[in-house]
Formats: sequence, C-alpha cells, structure tokens
Amino acid sequence: MDIKRSLALLFSSYGCFLFGQEKAIDTIYIFDNQMNRVKLFHPLKIITAEDTEKNSTNLSELLRFQSQVYIKENGRGAVSSPSFRGTTAQQTAFVWNGININSNFLGQGDINNMPLFGYDQIGIKAGGGSVVYGSGAIGGSIHMNNTLDFNKGFHGGLFSEVASFNTFNNFVKGSYSNDRFSFKASGNYSVSENDYKVSDLNYINRNGNYYNTTFNAGASYKITDEHKVSWQSQFFDSSQHYPIYEETETKTKYKSQSVRSLIAWDWNKTKFSNSFKTAYTEENFQYFGALDLPKSSGGTGKNYILKNDFNYFLNSKWNINLIGEFQVNKGEGYKSGIGDVSRNVGSVSALLRYFATKDLRFESGFKKDFVEDINSPVLYSFSGKWDTSKWYNVGLNLSKNFRYPSFNDIYYEPGGNKDLRPETSVQVDMNHEFKVKNFKLTVSPYYMGVTDLIVWLPTALGYWQAFNVNKSESYGLESQLSFNKQLGNHKIGLNAGYYYTRSIDKETHKQRPYVPMHRATANVDYEYRFLKFFAQGLFNGITYITGDEDRKTAIDPYFILNTGISATVYKRYTLGVKVNNVTNTYYKTVSFYPLPKRNYSVYVAINF
Repeated sequence: MDIKRSLALLFSSYGCFLFGQEKAIDTIYIFDNQMNRVKLFHPLKIITAEDTEKNSTNLSELLRFQSQVYIKENGRGAVSSPSFRGTTAQQTAFVWNGININSNFLGQGDINNMPLFGYDQIGIKAGGGSVVYGSGAIGGSIHMNNTLDFNKGFHGGLFSEVASFNTFNNFVKGSYSNDRFSFKASGNYSVSENDYKVSDLNYINRNGNYYNTTFNAGASYKITDEHKVSWQSQFFDSSQHYPIYEETETKTKYKSQSVRSLIAWDWNKTKFSNSFKTAYTEENFQYFGALDLPKSSGGTGKNYILKNDFNYFLNSKWNINLIGEFQVNKGEGYKSGIGDVSRNVGSVSALLRYFATKDLRFESGFKKDFVEDINSPVLYSFSGKWDTSKWYNVGLNLSKNFRYPSFNDIYYEPGGNKDLRPETSVQVDMNHEFKVKNFKLTVSPYYMGVTDLIVWLPTALGYWQAFNVNKSESYGLESQLSFNKQLGNHKIGLNAGYYYTRSIDKETHKQRPYVPMHRATANVDYEYRFLKFFAQGLFNGITYITGDEDRKTAIDPYFILNTGISATVYKRYTLGVKVNNVTNTYYKTVSFYPLPKRNYSVYVAINF
C-alpha cells in the first residue's frame, strides 16, 4: 500500500485500521476526527470503558488514579477541578466529541458535574492545544469521546454497584448496527448518602449526599460509501449537597443540568475528507443557600456552534487541514449581576503536515480567533516526530495558546472586569520514547510561560475582583512506564507515571498554591483465565495552599492504595469486589475537606 493511500485512510474522519492488503474495512465512526491526527505527534493517554469500572465513584477518582491530571476536590463528590502541569482549572479544556464544553460562566469544567459513564474512551492530552481545541487548552485537554460501530449486530451491557456510604451506581447500554446504520444508547444513575467519617479530624461528611443521572444516544447512517450523517446527544442532571461541620449549620446544595447535542456530515474520498458539525450545548445551575428555601443564585448558558474540518492530501508527502468555527455564546445569570449577555466567537485554523519519510514527520499550525470585544492574539503550533529506530523516537512541540475571559470574569457583580485581556501562554516540550521488548518508557520535559493570568483578588471595598496579573511559569517532567506481557493463560500489565512540576509566581518566586511538586501513579493488572486482579497506587507530595510556601498550613504528602478482584463466567457475567484506600490513610486535596478512608464496593457486570 503506498504512503498516500495509507495516510488517507489514517486521517479519515471515521476510525480505520491499516492492513497489508489494499482493501480498508470501515468499522468505527469517531466523532472527534482530530484525535487520530493528534496521536501522530503527541503522547495521548487513553482510558477505556473497562478502565472506568475500576474507579466508578466519579470522574475525579478516575482521573486522579489513571492519569497525570491533578484533582482538587472539596470532599468526595463535591466541587472538583483539574489542572495540568501547574496550570489552573480554567486552563484545562474539556472536549466532548470534538466540541469544547467549558462553562460560559466559570471558564472551566466542574468534574463532579460531568458524567463518568457513557463514553467509549476518555483521552488525556498534556500540553497546549488551542490551535485545534480553542480557548482554555493551555495546560492540557480532557477528551470525552463516543464511537459508533458498523456490522456488529446487537450488543448490550449492564453494570450495577453497591458501595460504602449507601452508594449505588447503575449503568445500562445497548447498541445495534448493520452495514449502513448504527445506533447506541446508554443511561446511568448514581446516588450516595456520602456520610463517611474520618476519625483523624473527628470529621463527619454531614449533608454530603449527591445523585446524578445521565442519558446518551447516538446514531450514524451511511447515505453512500462516501457520505455519512451522524448524531450524538447527552442529557445530564445532578444534585450536590455541600458538607457542613455541625448539624446546627445551614445546609446548602447545588443543582445542575446540561444538554449537549451535535449533528455531523462526513464526506470521505481518497484524497480528501470533510467533516461538518453543528452543535448545541446548554448548562443550567442553581445554588440553594438553604435547602428549604428558593434558589439563591443561578444561571443558564447556551452555545450554538458551527464547525467545519477540511483535510486534503496534496500528494503523498503533503497534507493540509483547514478548520473553521463559529459560535454564539449566551448567558443569563440569576442574582449574580449578569444580565442577558451574548458573545460571538469565530476562528480559522490552518495546519500543514509534511511526511518526509515513513519515520520523520512535521506539523505546523496557525489560528486566528475573532472574539467579540476581545483582542485575541494569533496562535501557532509546531510539532515534529522522528522514529529514529525500533527502540527510540523523539518529538518536539512548540505552541502559543490562550484563554479569553469568561462571563463571570467580565460581568459578575461585584467584581467583574470588562477591561481584562486574554491569558496567553508559550510552551515547549520534548517527548522521548524508548521501547525494549515489552517495556515502553516516555519522558517529557516541558516549559510553559503564562502572561496576563486572570485571578480574583480582594479589594479595599471588601469584595473580590478579576485582574490580569504578572507572568507565571511552569516547568517540569512527565514520565510514563508501561509493561505488557502474556505467558500462556497469564496476562500482566503495568502502567506507572512520575510527574515533577514547578509552577512559579514570577513576582514572589514561590510555588503557586495547590500545585504539588511531586506526584506518582501506578496501575497493575493481572489476568488468569477467568480471574482478574488490579492494584492502584497514588503518591502526592507536599502541597502548599498559600503563595508563601507556608509548611504549617500545607497539605502533607500521602500514599493511597486501591485494589480489586473479579471473576468472569461464560464470557458474559462478571462479579467483582473493590477495596479503596486499603491502608486506611487520612488524606485530603483541599484544606478542611478530607476524603474517605478505607471503603468497599461490590459490582456485577453483564455483557451480551
């Protein structure tokens, strides 16, 4: 198969597999068609639906133990935010099937108000990606993707779990496909009293109960072999009660609902592909300052999105990719000073890829955003990757990324600031990958400088206000080691990572709050016939909570160990037991809100 044909198949908007023969078999439709291209130049951590069952409490727990993302969680199931490489939660982009879904109001995503179940894969990409994925993709991006199979007939599945603290997780899914049509739907309901106790602090997680419900549906139809129309939707509803320390305190809660829906038309030929998407996303939230009173504040955000991704092969070595996007962002607050506001956002991106040889490739990209009332910079990216030998390859990535102010940053009263400038970041990283037999080691040093960081600071008038502050910088090292081996009926898998992060305020030259300098994770899987065993370890170094590196108030280092065992019979029925925090360790990621000590769960999974 010649290079041009191989690349055409690889870059097509549906998933594909390359074989020695000339014929390519179309089996999977992937809504985020850029992911296959990202993998060519950037390390990408993929969390599968099966991996999700190991950390089924919430998305925070999954990312904490199975990725390099640092999670700051105000107690189990409460407000939770992510960060990459010492950046902020607003500098992390959440991408749902290729669409950026960060909140119009907060400019970030609250992880525990996002569904855990219902995705076919979750991709974790560290480093800037604003040229492709837009505002907020500075520290990294979290990709929640769905796929649709063809020629697979009918399949279904059920996952049901009972866990400590009166926690129940239930997830059901079903799909049907033939050679032209594919449909998939799933639903999830999770509920917990969440009333755990931590004796070290004489703490009870009072008023910590929560629930969430999710429904996902998607379909794809091949009009012809070249044309395909597809649809994906997600509906989410949740309620979180915020913990209190004493029963006499006023109990509060937060409720949120979100709707996401997109329609895609894909046109694929040998030399080009085009994917046109139209999407609608909506977020609603309500805060109740007392459970038995009407809501105290809230808001509704709506986004109308058009996006076109055109990919063309000039010849066997050169490929051009043009991306155009237009959004209308709307927001209306309740008792927040935010009236009925609207913002138009457009962008044009161009990426050029050059495949010098089968082992050496380059990509350069430029993007211009047009954000109403915001002066946006020209963004760029450059990537190169060289497979020098069977055991070593090296990659280089350089990019400029940005985040424009959110509605809260600009319009919240009091404290909003209409004179804010967008945050910008210039960063560089190198990726060194070594392969020796069944081992693979990836080492990625990086540097990132951020200008015009948006922070909320106290004022002399007694309220907090959004300001652009001086520069900050982050540098460090991410490393990943994996090992996979099968010996007869024995299968062993190991994934371990170490992450060193220095995130410095350039005025004080101190480590920024809530950025641990040292973190490490490890996941071990062992399978023998119908039995599976896993163990997870997480080490988190000292974490300062103030900007002066005060050791007295810092969060102490901790190590957490989880484990589980399951048995599968008739290839369809699985019964499993999990123990979280086996060593009964006292730990927290935010001051005053410890996370649970040793706890248990039992689950059953059925696939047919």
